[in-house]
Amino acid sequence: MAAERTAGPAEDTIAPANLTDRHLWLLPEAATGAFVARMGGTALLTDGERARCERPLAVRSRLRRVAALLLARHALGAVSGLPAAAWRFRLTPDGRPEPCAPAGTGLRFNLSHTDGLIACVVTDAGRACGVDAERSPAGPDAVAHLPRHFAGPERADLAALADERARAARVAAYWVLKEAYLKALGTGLRRALSGFAFTGLPGPRIEVHESGRPVAGWQFDLIRPTPQHVVAVATERSRPGGLRTVTLSG
Repeated sequence: MAAERTAGPAEDTIAPANLTDRHLWLLPEAATGAFVARMGGTALLTDGERARCERPLAVRSRLRRVAALLLARHALGAVSGLPAAAWRFRLTPDGRPEPCAPAGTGLRFNLSHTDGLIACVVTDAGRACGVDAERSPAGPDAVAHLPRHFAGPERADLAALADERARAARVAAYWVLKEAYLKALGTGLRRALSGFAFTGLPGPRIEVHESGRPVAGWQFDLIRPTPQHVVAVATERSRPGGLRTVTLSG
């Protein structure tokens, strides 16, 4: 089971000796303004990052992007013991940010944000990782259209659920698991969602199958941090129970 706690402004640092397989930071959108102010606004961001954060027209979307990049620096700094200001990122060809400085930490991270919540996962030892956060249960349009893109076993599982709300929650769960896994692989949604299948929902032993066989070496965590959200974490070479979750209060 994942360890969970809520952290305020005075609880920012995790000693490297306490490093677990993976750390998940959650930032409720209601706390983003206070968090961004505490982190010094956009001062830690590069010029390119500031420009990308200014692209969305909606003020909430711009603030969410800024908060996500600051959350990554905060999380990496807390795990490593290094200052948040020390971290710089490069963009991979698929647009994913990865640490490029400081060198030699072996830390990796991934970000996700949705209406109401921002999530950041950090792993050590160069472990691939992905995180996705979405509203749950899924809305009527998603329930109507997403399952046709899922794998056969997933569609059969959904069809067996008689309760509509349970089916909508399961659609959201499959979606975040698929997104997190593809982000960890570095392919994004360029890969067909029907080409691999998740089993074992709602947990705790969730597996991914490709070509009808389980894929070894992956750990999947599915959590519901609020009644309105579901979050999936996919990590390479991790162990069950190794996820530590911190919810920031601002």
